Amino acid sequence: MTSAAILAALEPARLRGRLLPDHPLADLTWFRVGGPADVLFTPADEDDLAAALAALPREVPVTVIGLGSNLIVRDGGVPGLVIRLGGKAFGSIAIEGDTIRAGTAVPDMKLARASAEAGLDGLAFYRGIPGSIGGALRMNAGAHGGETTDVLVEARAVDRAGTLHVLSHADMGFAYRHCAAPADLIFTQATYRGRPGDRALIEAEMDRVTAAREAAQPIRERTGGSTFKNPDGGKAWQLVDAAGCRGLTRGGAQVSEMHCNFLINRGGATAADIEGLGEEVRARVRETSGIDLHWEIKRVGVPAR
Repeated sequence: MTSAAILAALEPARLRGRLLPDHPLADLTWFRVGGPADVLFTPADEDDLAAALAALPREVPVTVIGLGSNLIVRDGGVPGLVIRLGGKAFGSIAIEGDTIRAGTAVPDMKLARASAEAGLDGLAFYRGIPGSIGGALRMNAGAHGGETTDVLVEARAVDRAGTLHVLSHADMGFAYRHCAAPADLIFTQATYRGRPGDRALIEAEMDRVTAAREAAQPIRERTGGSTFKNPDGGKAWQLVDAAGCRGLTRGGAQVSEMHCNFLINRGGATAADIEGLGEEVRARVRETSGIDLHWEIKRVGVPAR
């Protein structure tokens, strides 16, 4: 379905959010690569999101993106409707006692800071994750000894038909870097429970997380964070290093010299360069160790024609 046809199908819903046809996506990702969305939609609120999904023909694919920190958009762009949550409706935080409610557009780092300011412990690990809450829910994001599953109480989501769901912790089916909730659910809000703590100690822990991240990761590069999931009982970076891939290049893409589970855009890389480099790394690791590395970075869209 063309961009014009998607817009026409959504017109009766009288949406209040922004609909942008043929909109570039590269600048919305940390890699700064990739083609356009057929239509990019930023809903005004949860009701607006539900109305759009209910009106959208079932054959139109839907893709959700967040901060773009863990994402490769392929060079041919993303067909269908691309949804990016933002604004006050999805970017606010409310704290009552030991309960924290956050919209899924809230950056993980902002949630960590808000919980520390409220003297709530348990969420400092989010300081080391450069994504948003929606992505954290979808992949059970974790770092520095903590995971989303440790603190989540429940999540709100809208399905492909526009129906609202409230999912308990058990409904999420968390495992390592995985959530078993249906793939068509778009998370809109998360509720966490912290535990009372000393603000100074929590902030000191966040400073430790920040220092460790800056010392070990190429955070000032155009990167997508950790590329591959750690295999059972091992570390992805060690396997990549042992396969001789540290510093390996393809086009404008490179395996980071600093941390070889990170791919970087040295300038001028295409999405095909980055994804192709990742696949070459996977092949070399498989050849040298017999282990299949699995992508942690999300890849969406179609290759360039």
